[in-house]
Amino acid sequence: MSMHAGIGSMQAGERRKPFRIGISGSYGGLNLGDEAILASMIRQLSQAAPVEITVFSRDAEDTRRRHPQAARVVPVRELGRNEVLPEIEALDLFLLGGGGILYDADAKVYLREVELALEKSVPVMVYAIGVGPLNTPEAQQLVRDRLAAVDAVTVREARARKLLEEIGIKRDIVVTADPAFLLEPDPLPVGALEREGLDPASRLIGMSVREPGAAAPDIDENMYHALLANAADFMVERYDANVVLVPMEPNMHDVRHCHAVIAQMLRPQRATVLKGEYSASQMLSLVGRFIFAVGMRLHFLIFAALQGVPFVALPYASKVEGFLADMGMVMPPLHLVNAGRLHAHIDYNWDQRDALKARIQAQVPLLQARAAESAKIALGLLQARREGRGAAKLTSL
Repeated sequence: MSMHAGIGSMQAGERRKPFRIGISGSYGGLNLGDEAILASMIRQLSQAAPVEITVFSRDAEDTRRRHPQAARVVPVRELGRNEVLPEIEALDLFLLGGGGILYDADAKVYLREVELALEKSVPVMVYAIGVGPLNTPEAQQLVRDRLAAVDAVTVREARARKLLEEIGIKRDIVVTADPAFLLEPDPLPVGALEREGLDPASRLIGMSVREPGAAAPDIDENMYHALLANAADFMVERYDANVVLVPMEPNMHDVRHCHAVIAQMLRPQRATVLKGEYSASQMLSLVGRFIFAVGMRLHFLIFAALQGVPFVALPYASKVEGFLADMGMVMPPLHLVNAGRLHAHIDYNWDQRDALKARIQAQVPLLQARAAESAKIALGLLQARREGRGAAKLTSL
């Protein structure tokens, strides 16, 4: 079933009653990558059919400010089970995702609303998620039980499907792509570059870091701070570039880690940390000002790819490795990279940046097409519910 054909039939007869869709994930202004996912999901679903979106957010006020298209925002982490239940029960479809939200520390938190939706017979779709690490038997069992009962499961990379299969999930799992691949840029605020102290006529190289945490427990911050500082000095000297460190989690620890990298540079005066507050779409525009990028965070790399900016990744987790596989790019994992090896990769990719840019521009449309598949499946579930059919009949999607 084509997306446009199915949606057209829905729109023709159902304009008077929008579909009520709930979206739950790591939303609430903590991470620009997650906000890019949410912005893309809302836009895709809203353009495809008449919908009313309810976002289950960690910071409701932030979500209302960033995503005024959402009809309703629920402060889900502040509410008990019985307070959330009426919000779930009012929905036509509950979407868990996207983003990397099923991992040991927080899988139980994110799957609570899935359990409530299943209790109330609300269709549930797991939407382009990332998975892992999932090492504890308790987390594996919980994910296995909940995902076995939902109506559809899509993941953003093949490695996530493999991990779900390895923990014992025996059902169809569709590999789509991260919804952020469908993000569109917005203009930067007037004077933004000047306020950041950036000369648009100079060579700007973007760099991203990430903090250790539950989703990335094996990062040695002292090691990678020194590694990135060394790489930044190398690029300043070799390419006469200025380095811009991009905090993708500006309200968490990214800013501190950015400054920790600069503190170890020999040429810190040639580096700066972004200070302004930007939407995900504005940050996408800003990344487009870079001539080259070196980064750890997945969505910083996705932003670079969307803007055709050649980049070198430092894969700290399987999700970054999966993204590189989708892009047809090779890079050893972070723990196998030293300063000399990183310099060699940077120098090679700098010399090959025109060819690398061409490869990126060829691969991105393929990933965007895959990302659009998630919305098609969601709309198929809505249509099936409205027509009184079961999800089992959606195998043609």
